[in-house]
Amino acid sequence: MSVRTRFAPSPTGYLHIGGARTALFSWLYARQHGGKFILRIEDTDAERSTDESTQAILDGMEWLGLDHDEGPFFQSERGDIYRAEIEKLQNSGHLYRCYCTTEELTARREEARIKGLPPKYDGRCKSRTDTLDMANAPYALRFRVPEGSVIFKDMIKGSIKIQNSEIEDMILLRSDSTPTYNFCVVVDDATMSISHVIRGDDHISNTAKQILLYNALGFELPVFAHLPMILGADKARLSKRHGATSVIAYKAEGFLPHALVNYLARLGWSHGDQEIFSTDELIKLFSFDNVGKAAGVFNPEKLLWLNAHYIKESPNSELTTLLLPFLQELGVDGAEANARLEAIVSTLKERAKDLKEMAESALFYFKESVEYEEKARNKFLKEEKLPIFIYLRDKLGALANFNTTEIEVVFNALMEEMDLKLGKVAQPVRVALTGGTVSPGIFETLEAMGKEMAISRLNAAITYIENPHGRDDMMY
Repeated sequence: MSVRTRFAPSPTGYLHIGGARTALFSWLYARQHGGKFILRIEDTDAERSTDESTQAILDGMEWLGLDHDEGPFFQSERGDIYRAEIEKLQNSGHLYRCYCTTEELTARREEARIKGLPPKYDGRCKSRTDTLDMANAPYALRFRVPEGSVIFKDMIKGSIKIQNSEIEDMILLRSDSTPTYNFCVVVDDATMSISHVIRGDDHISNTAKQILLYNALGFELPVFAHLPMILGADKARLSKRHGATSVIAYKAEGFLPHALVNYLARLGWSHGDQEIFSTDELIKLFSFDNVGKAAGVFNPEKLLWLNAHYIKESPNSELTTLLLPFLQELGVDGAEANARLEAIVSTLKERAKDLKEMAESALFYFKESVEYEEKARNKFLKEEKLPIFIYLRDKLGALANFNTTEIEVVFNALMEEMDLKLGKVAQPVRVALTGGTVSPGIFETLEAMGKEMAISRLNAAITYIENPHGRDDMMY
């Protein structure tokens, strides 16, 4: 069998985490089997579908690296195909006209609910004899659900059986002549030769309906795989209250695309105890045999851990490109940043959990002056530290090669001459350079900062200490 999978989102919102995982599993399965991955936009809901949402889905897929081989196809452009299949069903006697209005159907469902009955269509139009009197009345076309049951084997859930009595005679064509979701999906998957339908397990009831339509239309059934849903830490269905749930939101928060891909792959699937996977490994190792039947629980802390891992492992040049937009959002001039950003990134990547945090941590490199944290300045910018600052200003300023090796030589000479440990030197200097007590390694920070800025900040610290009465008016 030639493997052809698909991802078929509705453009009524952004690409959310659940949809992204479905797309990923479909993409992995196709790539593993040398098949095709098709992207289809199910935009039959004209009122809720938007171009903005479509673009957000496409952008999210591209950012995750989930490239499609065919498409995107739009259901709104496939009307002729649907009409032809509706005609086949009419001619074969599978459809009947339903003249019930929306208001009547709503009232009957509410009545059934009050009586504790299933709120399904009661089939009253199936045997109507007054159709000639209704010649000019609007009508929908309903599918005659046969007696019996639907049985299918799911790649994750195993054998599933649903009684046809639980399925109402579904509308396939609305009174305004627009086709409905279940009908369009069957026609699309069949005419696009989709071999494996991979989607969330909230679609199991739809699968039973769709199998009836496959059989009525004479189409070959695909293989089905229904993924368990994703829950929040409180075991409720994942929603906005659990944090950012759209792919684009995670991009905006500074997550790397493969960190999210890696996390989503492990959300319901496993390969032993392995946690870190390259794309090639995921393609090679992925199997529905190892997809759990229980719902996955979304763990933001684990995703953050993975993101920190990939930041550490990413080349500095790649991180530079990714980090620049976050710095520009904070007001940093792009041209200025780009000129020395790769060296700055190398000092920050070991500690950063996301790009947004990294950008904020990098700001001291781009400010004309720093604002000292009160506790840090009171502890470290004192008169007794003046000799340290003056020595470093003079010796570092004289360096021809301002790199970590030469900078460390200067620090070692100072420590020997003044009989000090590195901590007694590094912390005051760190406050002078950054305004606080937390920064990357002091040698790396100095090199990334550059001689001119480093000397300027040492001078500012000296001036601060030497002018205790004019500090309120001074900028550092």
